[in-house]
Amino acid sequence: MTSSDRRAEAMARRIAETGIDAAMIERVVRAFYGKMRQHPVLGPVFNQRVADWEDHMTRLCAFWSSVILASGTYGGSPMQKHVHLPIDGRHFDLWLRLFYQTLQETCPPEAARLFMERALRIAESLEMAIAVEHGVMLAKGERLRRPDADVFLPTE
Repeated sequence: MTSSDRRAEAMARRIAETGIDAAMIERVVRAFYGKMRQHPVLGPVFNQRVADWEDHMTRLCAFWSSVILASGTYGGSPMQKHVHLPIDGRHFDLWLRLFYQTLQETCPPEAARLFMERALRIAESLEMAIAVEHGVMLAKGERLRRPDADVFLPTE
């Protein structure tokens, strides 16, 4: 059995177990990023950096397909793209809440569980990478809190 055969078999098994397929991934990605782009804290961080949202959506779908289905369709470096963003643990908390809300609206429970499990791991990894980039070593369970002047927080 070739590696592409094993990958196809693993994808088919994951789809059968969770119901997650390319169409569901696209629904989740579009619904979530549609909300995120309008969010008063998260939206400006990304809207200032993403020039072509349609192209970005295609890459995000490939990323989530690789994360959830092990499709191997994503080949980028998300860590490098995120470590310089003006964010900290507060932004990840907002991102995760919005993502969870989107999953509740768009997915059956088993699919939502798997998406959220992976999102939590991704958020933790990105937050740790941003901390390291700024010379901070987080202990297990510790959150990154950067000075307000170093992150994007809307002024009221």
